[in-house]
Amino acid sequence: MSKAKFISIEGIEGAGKSTVIDFIKSFLQNVGIDHYLTREPGGTPLAETLREILLYPETNEVIEPTTELLLMFAGREQHIKQRILPNLQEGRWVVSDRYVDASYAYQGGGRNMDVRLISYLDKYVVGHVYPDITLLLDVTPEMGFTRTAKRSTDKDRIEQEQVDFFHRVRDVYLERAAQDPARIKIINASLALPEVEKQIAVVLNELIASVTE
Repeated sequence: MSKAKFISIEGIEGAGKSTVIDFIKSFLQNVGIDHYLTREPGGTPLAETLREILLYPETNEVIEPTTELLLMFAGREQHIKQRILPNLQEGRWVVSDRYVDASYAYQGGGRNMDVRLISYLDKYVVGHVYPDITLLLDVTPEMGFTRTAKRSTDKDRIEQEQVDFFHRVRDVYLERAAQDPARIKIINASLALPEVEKQIAVVLNELIASVTE
């Protein structure tokens, strides 16, 4: 049986996921762990097409919350079957920029959707393919907004939401972390980058140690 681990990275906009993923990539390379980096929405050609529809729609038509949720899980089905599981089975660690927790946070919290529908799709699509560890990069929406304002790229459809939306997203992330502290590790991402990296290194070292025990 493969001892490959599955790591997901979560957090609101401006939490620093891209920077942290670069650190994790370097960390795993330095200890000789073969790994595969991916993201959601996206991860396969078809799922990347769905990502474009979700984040940069070429229409003014309103995307209904349920439509958004179903498209997210349609892409996730492709992602799991064609990228995540094959890499894990071949012994590579998988690091995903967002995964199923994001649906609970963004559609459940941000969109105020019924968590029962999300939970049903979770069980049907994701099943047992859950991360071994989820790093929740936690910052306030206000700090996230300050950081994203410095970006040169245009905001996507979700990044354009108001601050109240992201407060609801963050609240659900923290609720899920409280419910599953063994898996979801809260990282204080408001600190300076070296301090953030130290927190992540502790979690990664513990995960590596669990494989060698």
